[in-house]
Amino acid sequence: MPVTLNLTDLMDYTEWERQKWHSWFKQQGDQALATTTGPHSGDRFKTVGDIIKHIFSAEMRYIDRLSNRPLSDPASVPSDNSEALFEFGAQSRSALRKFIETLPPTEWDAIREFDFFGGLLRVTPKKIVTHVLLHETRHWAQIATILRMNGLKDDMHDFIFTPVLGGELIRNKAKS
Repeated sequence: MPVTLNLTDLMDYTEWERQKWHSWFKQQGDQALATTTGPHSGDRFKTVGDIIKHIFSAEMRYIDRLSNRPLSDPASVPSDNSEALFEFGAQSRSALRKFIETLPPTEWDAIREFDFFGGLLRVTPKKIVTHVLLHETRHWAQIATILRMNGLKDDMHDFIFTPVLGGELIRNKAKS
């Protein structure tokens, strides 16, 4: 019998990740959002806050495309305010969940076409939703690396340590 990892598992993981980062930024303060992405990062994302905004914006815009709505404009969401950023993330995740819950099963593998960065993207909703979740995972790892390189670190964020799919890490107690 084949074993599958479903989209709900990946959503649960990214929601766990968001919760951990939201708590971490509350603890550190919004100045951590201003951590620079470095001199070679290009013009799109100059700070960690810019990357977080991009994660949530991409999620919202892909759902806009899949729902045949005009693309959301995240310009009013500040990149230097963790509460505003993570509230935007809650909105984008709510839109994703609603899309997943309401898309008829027969449409998950139906090719759709989108104007995309001056080209034509032909892709299924299943692939887009999978991309959204993997895109987020990749960027959280990037953020963790940038923060560590700037002397800021958090606890472990690896999938193996999440409550998703069960299991737990039991830390050894210090010997007295």
